[in-house]
Amino acid sequence: MKKSKKINYKGLALEDLNKKLKDFKTELFNLRFQLVVNQLENPSRIRTVKKEVAKILTEINSQKKTVKA
Repeated sequence: MKKSKKINYKGLALEDLNKKLKDFKTELFNLRFQLVVNQLENPSRIRTVKKEVAKILTEINSQKKTVKA
């Protein structure tokens, strides 16, 4: 099994996080489309992208809570 690099989103600006979130959501849309038309080569990529989206959203919410506090 191939190990991937762990990406740390802490310390990134909110703008950068939103840009990465948009990119991952676009990729997820494309992966789902490929899955429907049976052209997806690596189905596990969907799971990975969903996890990255969750990590980014978690960091965004964490930063927003810190600003409000």
